Amino acid sequence: MQKDIKIVLIETSHPGNIGAAARAMKTMGLTKLVLVSPKIFPSADATAMASGAEDILDQAQVVETLDEALQDCQLILGTSARNRYLDWPMLTPKQAAVTVAEQSNIPIAILFGRERTGLTNAELQRCHYHITIPSDPNFSSLNIASAVQVIAYELYSAEPVVSKTEQYEFASEQEVERFYQHLEQTLIKIGFLNPAQPKFLMLRLRRLFQRAQLQQQEVNILRGICRAAQEGKDHGN
Repeated sequence: MQKDIKIVLIETSHPGNIGAAARAMKTMGLTKLVLVSPKIFPSADATAMASGAEDILDQAQVVETLDEALQDCQLILGTSARNRYLDWPMLTPKQAAVTVAEQSNIPIAILFGRERTGLTNAELQRCHYHITIPSDPNFSSLNIASAVQVIAYELYSAEPVVSKTEQYEFASEQEVERFYQHLEQTLIKIGFLNPAQPKFLMLRLRRLFQRAQLQQQEVNILRGICRAAQEGKDHGN
């Protein structure tokens, strides 16, 4: 099983859910818990609900921003029960587990959003894939710890596969984000993107490149193209 997986809980409001998620993780062999701006932590409620998984809580990384949580991650999956206005590659928990198993030896993050509202569109756009847990459409909202348990179980149960990532050096999330910023600046400079009316151009480009899951060398090439385009514009070409 893939060990380098971060379970990232974003702005969790009830500390009991953090403890229950930690217990769900430990039963399936996951140890890396990251908390982004939790409302209350540490907490006696979290410890009580962890029920034997206090070590997961003790080792949990608490950060202020998602940028900190995703530092150096090369594969990011986000959980979502809602349809978004722009389709993104969507996986079931079982398909997500296969994808993770195929991409061992790289840092991976799985994001879980707020109890009431889930992940924001901006947070989901940071992901390579979205995960949705099939459920009754009349009552599709899972408790966050239950969602962690379902996905952790599929990760634990996934059949070992030959890694597809050993021969590649994938770009980190930070490097890819810097590329998106560079790309947007370039498109504005050459007049292709109007910042006053951006529409969905950058979102569609982000979806394209997230689907490709960029390697380090590819990011270097793309940023080199951006630099060349900017220099050509400056020189009046």
